[in-house]
Amino acid sequence: MSESGRVGAPGAGEPLTLPAATGAGLSATVRPVGFRPETSSARGPGDADSELPDTPIAAAARRAVEVQQGDLTLPRPRKRRVFTVANQKGGVGKTTTTVNIGVALALAGLHVLVIDLDPQGNASTALGADRKAGTPSVYDVLLGEIEAAEAIQTCPQAPRLGVLPATIDLAGAEIELVTMQARESRLKVAIDAIKGEYDYVFIDCPPSLGLLTVNAMVATEEVLVPIQCEYYALEGLGQLLTNIGLVQQHLNTGLEVTTVLLTMYDGRTKLADQVADEVRRHFQDKVLRTVIPRSVKVSEAPGFGQSVITYDAGSRGAMSYLDAAREIAHRGARPLSNPATPPDKATPPDKATPPDSVTPSDAASPADAATPSRVAADTAGSPAEMTGSELGTMIRGSLVSSGVNSGARQVGASQGSVPAGGREASA
Repeated sequence: MSESGRVGAPGAGEPLTLPAATGAGLSATVRPVGFRPETSSARGPGDADSELPDTPIAAAARRAVEVQQGDLTLPRPRKRRVFTVANQKGGVGKTTTTVNIGVALALAGLHVLVIDLDPQGNASTALGADRKAGTPSVYDVLLGEIEAAEAIQTCPQAPRLGVLPATIDLAGAEIELVTMQARESRLKVAIDAIKGEYDYVFIDCPPSLGLLTVNAMVATEEVLVPIQCEYYALEGLGQLLTNIGLVQQHLNTGLEVTTVLLTMYDGRTKLADQVADEVRRHFQDKVLRTVIPRSVKVSEAPGFGQSVITYDAGSRGAMSYLDAAREIAHRGARPLSNPATPPDKATPPDKATPPDSVTPSDAASPADAATPSRVAADTAGSPAEMTGSELGTMIRGSLVSSGVNSGARQVGASQGSVPAGGREASA
């Protein structure tokens, strides 16, 4: 500053100092526009700030990087697993579950095939498959016009994921199949021809119990049931189990429900807790510990032709589906000689057989029919021993007796948040 009291022009990077305030002993420093202090951005590996803190955001970022860089690995199943993803009720997350679990397994190094058996073709759209009129599709495969391998497309998001798309022609397939020979097993014949190429096959079924769904059940041994955490989903579940029982008796004795996934969980409502508790009570260890929460990212992803895994790998929905895929993969890789479950899923000795190796005859044994002591004696039967209507009536009665109905909500003893794996039923 000059002797005349004028403020001189600073040099490059030089701060501008104003005169001290009279009697206050204060001074101010004004930085020129665009001035940035010279600091070193390089930090050594031993610096305290060189690692991200262990926060939920940092954990999500690490998971996203793991997926995008291909570092995610999951074990291969001991044999090829074919799932029918079915539920008579629409809007429970069948297609979303099929797409996201399929992509998660494929990104983890496994070979996956998704068969879109829904005429709406939403799974084909989400996986980026071409489904315009005239495209070779599952409709042509069911009619026997082409082999399945000729119609399979590769998902652009995951090179190890194959898609057998559905076109609008599939809407009339049930009418055309009625007069055909072996109409219930045409999909099974097509899948058997390519069975050695994939570790997992997921069949996305339409929200009905028609001939297309029956074809899927005849072609598989395992049923994956997504259940929305609301009351109406339980009513459709009873009818689905009745249909599965009929297929077991007449067409496929090895068919059974091995996996149940709770979807659209809203921790703010007591009803979601009650539905989750009742499903876990009656299906026990067949229910995955992971619960899929309501997530905007899951709904946004199909609009960009992607799964939520590739759209936003760090979102709650993506992390939940990754956890569900991990559970399915570890169940499938569990050796037959050591059927005991991991420590975090320990079950009583009479329940040591893993759910994916239980046969209908085993499920009907008295040991497997045992339920926890908190279950009333009149509901002690296992789901495998009941008809669908009996199970639906039992679940409905249990919910009503718990005070959960259309006009009332039960006030819980605690209102804490539910962990990602869901909350077990309290005593």
